[in-house]
Amino acid sequence: MMIASLMMYARPQLDAAHVHFWQLIRENLAQAGIDAPENLSQSAEEFSVWKDPDLVLSQTCGMPYRTWLHAQVNLVGTPDYGLEGCPPGYYRSALVVHKDNYAWRKKIEEYDKTDDGGDIIFAYNQTFSQSGFAAPYWHLKPRSIWFNEMYKSEGHLNSARSVAERRTDIASLDAMSWRLMREYEEFAQDLRVLDWTDSTPGLPLITSVKHDPEVVFDAVSAAITQLTPDDQAALGIKGLVRIPKEDYLAIPNPPGSV
Repeated sequence: MMIASLMMYARPQLDAAHVHFWQLIRENLAQAGIDAPENLSQSAEEFSVWKDPDLVLSQTCGMPYRTWLHAQVNLVGTPDYGLEGCPPGYYRSALVVHKDNYAWRKKIEEYDKTDDGGDIIFAYNQTFSQSGFAAPYWHLKPRSIWFNEMYKSEGHLNSARSVAERRTDIASLDAMSWRLMREYEEFAQDLRVLDWTDSTPGLPLITSVKHDPEVVFDAVSAAITQLTPDDQAALGIKGLVRIPKEDYLAIPNPPGSV
């Protein structure tokens, strides 16, 4: 059975825009001779979608793509969200702390453990997350900083909320997730960005090896231009770019993360 999902930035406020976006993609795919499911499977388990042999379209994270998926799927392209400080199609992570956490001054290196007497608790979504785990690891480890205490949250939203509620001390959120939180989540006003990681290739779109990725690329790219201004603004998507597979595979994984 065919399946498609665009779950990575799904949230209730964007449901209608995602439905409209998929309708346009589906129409473009049909014109190119590719059948697609009528509806997105937004609540399906992510790996079951990504590894489905009948996958029409989905968005994954760079770390699962380079670690497990790259030989099993076709890389379509990478959405460009126009993120500040990043080349087209790239993203970076915001290292966020509570706005009233004065154990940090202006930079990550200036943490003063004597201010609170305890260890830092790092909230992360998954160890196989590029933005939530790999990016902060490679940003901090060269600075001789990493964390002894960690809280696995299962999602960027949960990580951010745990910091806002002072259950954890710091989290790493991808820039697009952070943008959406600032727009829709009241608790985001209780957070501040301590530092930004370097940018890496963003969340790629993938399809089954059954499908020609160039045809799917054209269908998605055309759909982006066909979106209404309101839907395009809601999704924050500027276009679709081609980032070579080798650029994804070149990014290292943290030791023991997978």
